[in-house]
Amino acid sequence: MRGPWLLLGTCAIGVLMTSGAYAGCSDNPGPNINWTGCSKARLMLAGDDFSGSVLTKAALSASDFAGSSMVGAKLNETEVTRTRFEGAVLSDADFTKAIGWRANFTKANLAKANFHSADMSRSSFVQANLAGANLGKSEMNRSDFSSADLTGADMSRAELARAGFAKAKLGGVNFSLSNLSRANLAGADLDAVDLTRSYVFLTQFAGANLAKAKGLTQAQIDIACGDGTTKLPAGLTAPSSWPCPAEAE
Repeated sequence: MRGPWLLLGTCAIGVLMTSGAYAGCSDNPGPNINWTGCSKARLMLAGDDFSGSVLTKAALSASDFAGSSMVGAKLNETEVTRTRFEGAVLSDADFTKAIGWRANFTKANLAKANFHSADMSRSSFVQANLAGANLGKSEMNRSDFSSADLTGADMSRAELARAGFAKAKLGGVNFSLSNLSRANLAGADLDAVDLTRSYVFLTQFAGANLAKAKGLTQAQIDIACGDGTTKLPAGLTAPSSWPCPAEAE
């Protein structure tokens, strides 16, 4: 028969193993590292290899990961405010519920990355590869997606007020139920884009090609902003309010 001390010891080991208590906060950067819950703010980590690493709930604010390899890294619920990921390889990375105001993802490879329910407001995704990425229910207000590749990305139910999409590749993007109020989609080719029940109040569609957009209604067009060069789906007409007067920031 086991003694009480043996039972308690076994239970304690079980708790440690299931609680993720083995995060190596003092470990040097490297592939598959576990920094769960670690404080790593304001560190210079540019060019390091974090492939397959677990950085869940870590504090990484104002750190520099520019040019780093972070393929498949887990950054869910991680703090990355003002963190630099410029040129980093983040394909298949998981940013679910991460917080990253003014984070810099310029020219980063974020193909099939997961930003579901993340808050990345005012962040830069300029020239980033976000093809097939999941940004559903994310907060990306005032973020800059200029010249980014968003082909096939899921941005459904996302908050995208005043976001910029100048020269972005948007083929097949799912914007259904998203908030695109005052976003800049001027000149965009919106081939097969799903705008079902998206909120497009004063959204800039000047020169945009909406001819093959899905789910677009006359009611949406009536509150959006376009001009004589905006191409609309068959059956929809430009309202007399177009072009909209210039708006102060």
